[in-house]
Amino acid sequence: MKVQARKQPFLKEFTITTLIKIAGYSAILFVVMIFLFLLLEGLPALRQVALDSLLSDRWYPVEDHFGILPLLGGSLLITLGATLIAVPFGIGTAVFLSEIAPRWLREILKPLVEVLGGLPSVVLGFLGMLVLSPYLRVLLDLPTGLSALAGAVLLGGIAIPTVVSVAEDALDAVPKSYRDASLAMGATEWQTIWRVTLPAASSGVLTAIMLGVGRAIGETMTVMMVTGNAPVLPRGLRDFLSPARTMTATIAAEMGEVANGSTHYHVLFLIGILLFLISLVVNVIASAVVFRQKKRQDRILS
Repeated sequence: MKVQARKQPFLKEFTITTLIKIAGYSAILFVVMIFLFLLLEGLPALRQVALDSLLSDRWYPVEDHFGILPLLGGSLLITLGATLIAVPFGIGTAVFLSEIAPRWLREILKPLVEVLGGLPSVVLGFLGMLVLSPYLRVLLDLPTGLSALAGAVLLGGIAIPTVVSVAEDALDAVPKSYRDASLAMGATEWQTIWRVTLPAASSGVLTAIMLGVGRAIGETMTVMMVTGNAPVLPRGLRDFLSPARTMTATIAAEMGEVANGSTHYHVLFLIGILLFLISLVVNVIASAVVFRQKKRQDRILS
């Protein structure tokens, strides 16, 4: 009986540990399988389309023009604009919720931010078409409000809740003794936030920024509805006021219309490979920077 009683906790622990390992390995396996599927369907485009055609500035598949540079440029332009909006507003809101707002106000604002993060992107795109785009057209005297700027503003709004949620959790994790020591040495509240709390939570804040950028890169419906969907290669910041087209919007708009196995079909999967690699690079850079920050903090504390 004693032997059976000892075996039961061991079996439970072994079962739970095994299930956790399977879940972890399966996540890696699924990512690898997705990437292999993208390679299987996308690499034939490199044999069917000349490299100079892929690197051209014209996307018009009806006439066999498959230049992906306008799509890549549109994605980078809109993501850059969204990042410039989401980072200051997101980090500022997180600092306000964590360090400045009274508890009663924080209990109201934090759930509200999380609710905003759960809004469907198609709803935000619909509001952008009806409200934001006409407003930008009148305000900036543009031929059309469906532009890269409208997409950047909406994507920034979509990324802000993600940045706020993760950054606020990182700021909360900073020990209270750090703040108390800074205030005891005569620093003001703002100096404590800027020189102590934020640097101590830098790894979490950077993770929040990267997650926000990842959310902006992968968004589809919103940008497809408000950017005008014109595959024109951006050549400067002035193109924020012109229509643009992203890689995600191109895949969503055209994948349902192409013939399976056609050149157009394989090029769309090639764009998917490019999106996958961009997301992978962003995550690897973020992980490397966070690891370096943690290593530096551990060295300082030791």
